[in-house]
Amino acid sequence: MYAVVKTGGKQYKVAAGEKIKVEQIAADVGQEIVIDQVLAVGSGADLKVGTPLVSGATVVATVVAHGRHDKVRIFKMRRRKHYQKHGGHRQNYTELEISAVNG
Repeated sequence: MYAVVKTGGKQYKVAAGEKIKVEQIAADVGQEIVIDQVLAVGSGADLKVGTPLVSGATVVATVVAHGRHDKVRIFKMRRRKHYQKHGGHRQNYTELEISAVNG
């Protein structure tokens, strides 16, 4: 059984036993969270699509770790103008382990 969930402004296809990295969630490591914004639930050939959410469907996940992604390099330059600007960004993430898909 799998589900398509929405968290942090993004959509993820998840199944029980998978680990995913999502936008940072304010939860402690080891804490169990319930994601109730489920857009679709499928099992084999069956697919239940919500309008926009599937009513009664939830995904239970456990917080494994918090971290930061690799640095994204930002480089701006104007040719022939003696202008160069360097920057970088590291996005925070929360790693979740999906324990159950209910729907």
